[in-house]
Amino acid sequence: MRSVPIRRRDGQSAQSQHPERGSAVVDFVMVGALATVFFLAIVQLALVLHVQNTLIDAAASGARYGTLADRGAGDARERTAHLIGVALTSDFARDVSTGEASYGGIRTLEVTVRAPLPVIGLIGPTGMLEVKGHAAFQP
Repeated sequence: MRSVPIRRRDGQSAQSQHPERGSAVVDFVMVGALATVFFLAIVQLALVLHVQNTLIDAAASGARYGTLADRGAGDARERTAHLIGVALTSDFARDVSTGEASYGGIRTLEVTVRAPLPVIGLIGPTGMLEVKGHAAFQP
């Protein structure tokens, strides 16, 4: 049994009236998927910047704490690791080191933090993100 196309009064078939029927669903799925990917990429970029700024702040705060009159480099390491552990997770505070440096001709305490670069959520390759904080020693 062969199907006969339905004819309108002007002689054209009803199928020729809507040749792109159903394409709106495909367009919606493609644009929705692309918008979702862009949204997730922006959220991930914001997370990377948040982690970086948090590590910079913790390193600088630890360096300032370590240069107080009754503190030292070990105290700066502990303070930095504690601040990172509270703000993020302790995984980001595994590699914290201190040393003396000259910054602009001034003797400073330098706190260096090497942490994972968050690629998917907070998960990423270790040691890819390195930040430093400085503080001048008290005279």
